[in-house]
Amino acid sequence: MKLRIKRLTWSVHRPTTVFGFSPYSLMNIIGTLCVYAAICKHEGLTLKFPGNKEAWEYYYVTSSDADLIAEQQIWAVVDPNARNEAFNCNNGDVFKWKDLWKVLAEQFGIENYGFIEGERVTLVDLMKDKGLVWEEIVRENQLQPTKLEEVGVWWFADLMLNAGDCVDSMNKCKEHGFLGFRNSKDSMITWIDKMKSYKIVA
Repeated sequence: MKLRIKRLTWSVHRPTTVFGFSPYSLMNIIGTLCVYAAICKHEGLTLKFPGNKEAWEYYYVTSSDADLIAEQQIWAVVDPNARNEAFNCNNGDVFKWKDLWKVLAEQFGIENYGFIEGERVTLVDLMKDKGLVWEEIVRENQLQPTKLEEVGVWWFADLMLNAGDCVDSMNKCKEHGFLGFRNSKDSMITWIDKMKSYKIVA
């Protein structure tokens, strides 16, 4: 027993904003944004950015592709250099939300989008009465049967889209031998496509 305990190792992995596919995950902002965009598309609404001007225009942020997180965790299990260490995990690039908001709009064919000067909006408020609209979208597009509250975590997206600069370093990972990275724009498109292919959104 003592020998087993002696061989036991651990690692800590710290992602930032997760870009992934799981529609029921609290921290998967892509799923929530896809549902919001699908509703805006269905109703012909502007895809408003539900954050502050600073987050839209000035702040740089990082994201963490779900597959990259898994890749790092597997590396930490098999590489002795990763034993008993804590690591940041992000894609290795930075972006502004105004750039990826354009990508989100394009993926759903929405022409009108952006930060609305002088108008304070939150997803919690925008989506509070959209349950029946979502049911209509699901029915018309033969999507997987879901309730709006199951696929949209509005308060979390509001929190993330009103945060300040969020930039962390991957240097420690590189020094220990993990060189994985992702392009955040490509990552976003990949996960949106996967949401569509699995009939979570249309």
